[in-house]
Amino acid sequence: MGLDRPRIRALCFDVDGTISDTDDHLVAQLAAAIDKVPHVSGRRAERLARQTVMALETPVHGAYALLDQLGLDAPIARLRARTRHVKRQQQDPGHTRNPEAADEVPHDMVPGVQEMLRKLGEHYPMCTITTGGAPRVERFLEHYGVRDLFTAVVGAQTTRRMKPHPEPLLFAAKAMGVAPGECLMIGDTTVDIRTGKAAGAQTVGVLCGFGTEAELRRHGADLILRTTSDLLAVLLPEEDVLKKTASPG
Repeated sequence: MGLDRPRIRALCFDVDGTISDTDDHLVAQLAAAIDKVPHVSGRRAERLARQTVMALETPVHGAYALLDQLGLDAPIARLRARTRHVKRQQQDPGHTRNPEAADEVPHDMVPGVQEMLRKLGEHYPMCTITTGGAPRVERFLEHYGVRDLFTAVVGAQTTRRMKPHPEPLLFAAKAMGVAPGECLMIGDTTVDIRTGKAAGAQTVGVLCGFGTEAELRRHGADLILRTTSDLLAVLLPEEDVLKKTASPG
C-alpha cells in the first residue's frame, strides 16, 4: 500500500474530521451531557463520548447515502434549511441578524492544516467535498483565510449524487481541469475512501476524525496518516526537510 506520487495532480479534501475538528466539537458536547450522569464524569465521560461519536459515523453516512440513492436528499436538505430558518425567526423576532449566519461559530481547524493548505496550494489545485452544505464550508474556509486556495467547494446540493457516489469527485476534477485518476481524495471515513476508489482516484485516510485505521484499510485506503497535516511531508518532502533544517538545535 502506498501512493503513486507522480500521478497526483490535484487534491480533494473531506471537511468534517479532516480539515475541521468537528469530531472534537461533538465529543465535547456529548461529554458535557454525560458528565451530569452520576458516577460518570471526567475522563470516563470523554472516553464514552468519543466511542459513541465514532460508533455513529458509519450508520450516519450510510443514512446519507441511502437518502441520496432514494432521491430524498434534496427534499430533506430543504426541510432542514426551512426548520433552521423558522427556529432563527423564533429566536430573533426582530430579525436584527443575518439569518444565514446567525449563531454560527466556526469549528476549530485540525492542528497544522492551515499551514499545510497554504503550502500545498502553491503546488496543487484543491477542492473540498462534503455531504454538508457548501455555504457552511465556504464560511469556515473564509474564517480561516484559506477559501482562495480552493478551486471549488462541492457540497450536498452541488451535484445530483453525494458521497460515496463518485459524482462529487468527478465534478471537482473537472473544475480543477484534471482527470479523476489524477486526484487524491483525503478523508477520515470509509465514505471518503469509497468515493475516491469509485472515481478511480488514489486515497488517503486520516485518523484525526471519525474513522478507525482498521476500517479505512479494509476499504482500500492507499495510505493511512495519523493526522491530515502529515500529508505535507508525503507530498512535499522537501518542505519537511527545510522545516527541520531551520529548526534550532
